[in-house]
Amino acid sequence: MSKTRMSRMLAACLLCAATSVSVAAGWPDKPVRVIVVYPPGGVSDTVTRAISEELSVRLKTPFVVENKGGAGGTVGMAAVAKADADGYTIGFSSISPLALSPLISKVAYDPGKDIAPVASVMVSPVVLLGTSAFKGKSIHDVISQSKTAPGSLRWATSGPGSVGHLMLEQFQHDAEVSVTHVPYKGSAQQQNDALGGQFELISTNVSSALIGHIERDALRAIAIAAPKRAAFLPEVPTFSELGYARANKMSVFGFFAPGGTPDAIVTRLNTEINEVVAMPKIQELLKGSSNIPMSGTPQDFSKAISEELQSNRELIGSAGLKLQ
Repeated sequence: MSKTRMSRMLAACLLCAATSVSVAAGWPDKPVRVIVVYPPGGVSDTVTRAISEELSVRLKTPFVVENKGGAGGTVGMAAVAKADADGYTIGFSSISPLALSPLISKVAYDPGKDIAPVASVMVSPVVLLGTSAFKGKSIHDVISQSKTAPGSLRWATSGPGSVGHLMLEQFQHDAEVSVTHVPYKGSAQQQNDALGGQFELISTNVSSALIGHIERDALRAIAIAAPKRAAFLPEVPTFSELGYARANKMSVFGFFAPGGTPDAIVTRLNTEINEVVAMPKIQELLKGSSNIPMSGTPQDFSKAISEELQSNRELIGSAGLKLQ
């Protein structure tokens, strides 16, 4: 490469960097649209609104929340992907629309190019529970019974392609056991039937109501998928502790921006969101809804998504899963 061409490329890079800093310096000077990719009323909606309210105060600009649910979050994520990459549209979602949905159905965006991870916010742990129909107490009992009588244990999830289902399949594959999958459409009926002992096992996201059932011994917590043991279930080991790290499937949530959003704006958003998440009242909100606060850089978040995408791709391929 000639010195002249190298000088031109360096000048172009410096100009781009200067432009990005200049754009960020004036951002935000108008309301920011915040798309929640789920319907109103749920924990994701509540958390997004609480964080957006604090961002509005800190940045002296309204962060206006809009719910755009449907198709497991892919409808809302598509809206984020198609928005102008100027920092005035961001979204809140789990990582599933990026790390799972593209593997099982056609989505209206390229998860690697059209979406920019901004900041992780929380982990929603997934717990494996035994019902009154299951006489065992531990993961070793699950394995023993499954090996002695393959398929005798019925394991319920909130549906094909849910995080609980991926946990089931990964555990089944790694422990070399066979269980019978009982898929539901969502978690409400699934949990009601669990309380009635309609099956032996259930994997589902932790909730305050679920914690209450565990405390009353209506359901028995066997293992949890989380970065570490949860403060609200301190006696329950993680799948990683038990030797099944790949089955340690959990729901990670955070903020995203359209691909191509200036790095300086993504960095500014990341800093502001991390500081808001660290606020005592936001910590209380997250922990009170049985979630685990999370933070980090955009690069950390992007890496976690890429690793989960690869893990899911390998699982779907090796187990031959049909998740629709």
